[in-house]
Amino acid sequence: MSTITLSDILDDIQTAEQGLRKFERRYWVGSDHFHDLYSKGLLDDGENSEDFSEWAGHYRLREKRLAILEGDR
Repeated sequence: MSTITLSDILDDIQTAEQGLRKFERRYWVGSDHFHDLYSKGLLDDGENSEDFSEWAGHYRLREKRLAILEGDR
């Protein structure tokens, strides 16, 4: 089992944040609102499905890493 370092966690958060900002600028929607709609299946999964999947991945990664920082493993 590998151990994740604080540096790894911070790098992941920074990378995720950059991805989130990219999609927020492209679609003019905040990531929290996007993820709420996405997780409920309320977004069109047509031509934007690849973007939405990547956006959701960045969101989940950030949330997981923040939970580790806060001690909620």
